[in-house]
Amino acid sequence: MELAKDTRDRIFATADSLYEQAGRAAFPTVDAVRKTARVNMNDASAGMKEWRRAQTAQAAPVAVQVPEVVMQASSAALAALWHEAQELANESLRAAQAGWDAERIEAETLNKQMADAFEAQKTELEAGQARIEELEAAGRQAAADAEAQRQQIEETRNALLGVQQRAAVAEQRAEEIERRASDLRTELDHAHQEAAQGRAELAGVRQAHAAEIEALRADLATSQAKAEAAAEKAAAVADALRTELATVKARAEGAQEANQEQRKQAATEAHRMAERMTTAQAERDQAGKGERQAREEAREEAATLRGQLDALKELNTQLMQAVKAKSDNAEQKTLKKTDKSNTLG
Repeated sequence: MELAKDTRDRIFATADSLYEQAGRAAFPTVDAVRKTARVNMNDASAGMKEWRRAQTAQAAPVAVQVPEVVMQASSAALAALWHEAQELANESLRAAQAGWDAERIEAETLNKQMADAFEAQKTELEAGQARIEELEAAGRQAAADAEAQRQQIEETRNALLGVQQRAAVAEQRAEEIERRASDLRTELDHAHQEAAQGRAELAGVRQAHAAEIEALRADLATSQAKAEAAAEKAAAVADALRTELATVKARAEGAQEANQEQRKQAATEAHRMAERMTTAQAERDQAGKGERQAREEAREEAATLRGQLDALKELNTQLMQAVKAKSDNAEQKTLKKTDKSNTLG
């Protein structure tokens, strides 16, 4: 295999430099030249063989012409000439043999150096292969770590999206709760207004009942006065009339007591409704829950109160009608008896 000129020159220059650095005491090794010249093992081996051959002395060939001394002594000492020629031939042969032995030794040394260099290169290759395997393993581990980090980042991103979605839902629920709370406040205010109106109506009913009772008492007083005037002429009739009037008064007082009891119940229910409204408002302010139940209870309480007020009005009307009917009946009986007494008198 023929080396490229630049590679050959670089190997020769490196070998000369290393040979000079060693004081020309020993040839540089193939591995040292390979590392310094930065060539492969085959190029270094071939180049060093050529460089060593150039440095090894070659056997000098025997001269062809007859030496002058031989020519002078040719006639006298042919035997000496032949001996001298043999000596020269043997000397040349010994020189060639020595060169061949030196070249063989150099070749063996070169082969040993090449084997050592190949072993060193093999060790380096094995170390490099191990390092490559370590780097590949580290690369695979790094890829696995990167994949795990990517999955973790993806999971974190998904978790963040879930948190953002839950935050948006929570915000919407908060807005809905605020809107419901506003509606509940409006309904509670309306319920308070209805309760205040109910209390006002109840107060008006109480005043009307008081006025009606006063009128009833006035009517009873008038009836008693008429009865006392008629009693002078008809004692028995007057006693009967007083008894009947007493009965009417007792019924009226009983009706008044029943009316007062119903008023107390209505006031108690109104107070209870106000307490429930206050409790419902407190519960709405704390948690924003139970607004529908509180609204329904407020409506039911208001409806109950209105029903009780209507029943109380109806009862008072019936009571007034009954008392008036009794009073009119008693008065008519008294007048009839009075007229009868006057006629008899």
